[in-house]
This record gives sequence, C-alpha cells and structure tokens, in this order.
Amino acid sequence: MTKKPAKKSASKATAPKNRIGFVGVGRMGANMARRLHDLKYKVTAIYDVNNEAAVELGKELGATACKKLADVTAHADIIFTVVTNDAAMRKIFLGKGDSLLVGAEGRTFVNCATLSPGMQKDVADAATKARADTIEACMASSISHARSGQLYLMIGSEKAVFDKNKKLLGDLSLSLRHIGAVGKAAEVKALVNMVMNINTAGLAEGLGLAAALGHDLKMICEVFSQTGANSRVLETDAGDMIAREHDCWFSAEHAAKDSGIAGGLAKSAKLDLPLNTATQAQYARMVDLGIGGLDKSGIAELTFPGRAGTTTKKEKKDARKDAKKVVKMEKAEKKK
Repeated sequence: MTKKPAKKSASKATAPKNRIGFVGVGRMGANMARRLHDLKYKVTAIYDVNNEAAVELGKELGATACKKLADVTAHADIIFTVVTNDAAMRKIFLGKGDSLLVGAEGRTFVNCATLSPGMQKDVADAATKARADTIEACMASSISHARSGQLYLMIGSEKAVFDKNKKLLGDLSLSLRHIGAVGKAAEVKALVNMVMNINTAGLAEGLGLAAALGHDLKMICEVFSQTGANSRVLETDAGDMIAREHDCWFSAEHAAKDSGIAGGLAKSAKLDLPLNTATQAQYARMVDLGIGGLDKSGIAELTFPGRAGTTTKKEKKDARKDAKKVVKMEKAEKKK
C-alpha cells in the first residue's frame, strides 16, 4: 500500500523575492526546502545540528550552510523551523547566546514541528518582543507530501500574518486551515495524532488477534474495509503491518511524543483518556525495545504472534532480534 501522493504541478508565477531559511533539514525539512526551490523561491540559508546534512542540502540548492542560528536569521526573511521536540525548539529560540531571535526584527518564523501549545506560545511571545512574526504551521502529512507540495497545514497565527504569507504556505500545501491564535493549531494537531495513534494501535491488535486465530489477513482487511472497523490507517498501514515493512514515514518515537502531548492537554483539562494512555505506553515500549525508529505501523511488532509482543522470554528475545534486523536493513537501504 503506497503512502506516496500524486505529484502537484509547480507554479509558473514570478519568482518570489523573500529569502527563505530552514532550520532542521531532516527528511521533512529538506523536502520542503526542495519544493520551494523548485518553485523558484530563494532558499538562502540552512542550519541543522547535523552540519553535514546542511552542507549537502546547501550544495544541492545553492544555499549557505550556516554554523550559527543567528546567521540564518541574518541571511533570510522567512525562516522555517522543523525540529524534533520542545527541547530542540527552546534551544534554537530561547537558548543563551546564539539564537534565531538575534537580529530578528522584521523576520517571520514558520514553525512546523509538533510541539506542545505552551512551547508554541512561549516562542511567539519571545518573537514578538524581538519585533518578529510567528506562524504555527502544524503538518498532518508525510515526507512525500512535503516534496510534492501536498501538505495539510493547520495554522495558528494572527489573521493578518496568515494572510500576508498565504501564498507561500499554499505553495507547500494541498489544503490550508487557519485554526486561530498561536497554540490553537498545536492543540488540534495533538488531537489528530492522538486519534491516529489510537487507530493504528487498535488495527495492530485486531490484525494480530486475527493472525493468532488463523484467519487469512487479506480477507480480514477486506471485511474491515466494509464495516465499522474501516479507517484511514487500514488503507495506509495494514499491508505494512502484515508484511513487516516499516519504512519510516512517521516514527514510533514521534508517536509516543505526540500521544504524550495529548496526555498533557488532557491532564490540564482534568480528563482521563485511558486509550491514549495505553497507546502512548505501547509506543514508548517500542522505544525501550530499540525499535522506536520504525514507522508507527511497527506497533504490530508488539501484537502479532511470534513478534516482540509474544509471551515467552525466548520468543520475546528472538522477536527483538528480528525487529532490530528490520531497522538495520532499512538503514542500509537508505544509504544506497
């Protein structure tokens, strides 16, 4: 089952004048930069904690690989950030010494990572003090969508800032939704990923039980698709769960983090969400087993008979070895 979208045609409009910078050029950030470069945007500055990745992408796009965050701000008008978590976000904006907010007056920061609403607000407040604008651009899409300009973006920002940058955001997306003020998009993104993760865990358990009962899994998937068991993750993840093909589009480690963000919001709202708690525990278990780098579909490694979720110590040990082999094979394939 493919997770790759159809290619979106490039715009033929006049090349935009704003200089674009990127902080965080893993697979999502790098593909967003490539997309804008295809559309003749001036991608001028790139930064990553892995400087080698920044240098390589810089050569590809004709951009400067910066060694300091402040240099990105100096060489770009609009800076996209695509980092891993709250701690990384705090470091690039609120860290002592080198920071994206050095000389940030007049700049616009488009923050795309899945973060806690509180962190998004803290960054926005600090940017306002530095006389810069911020846009919270939460992505509900995968790596291939970033490359083809088919992201689904949930935006948190002042309406005027959103309107000013709508063309740029539109060139990266198939659909845009202005949710409200900064922080509100992060809340909605947490809800999206919470439900997605629960659905994925539920599908893994359903298919795992079906396998244990000796059912034909192709038949089970067909039945699920025609009944109340149908879901988007049935389309995208069922085949991968069965075949143990867990190429990473959205990692188990990120799933654990995002379910945790939802859990934090539930706690602040004084709500008990047992399904989210159980799902987060499953993804956290994958991290503990050393397979958190697998796609979220890898949660099936905890539920299918003969895999890491089996009951005997020997079976668990063997299953862990098999799962780690899958990770090594996927890393080897990426290096080719």
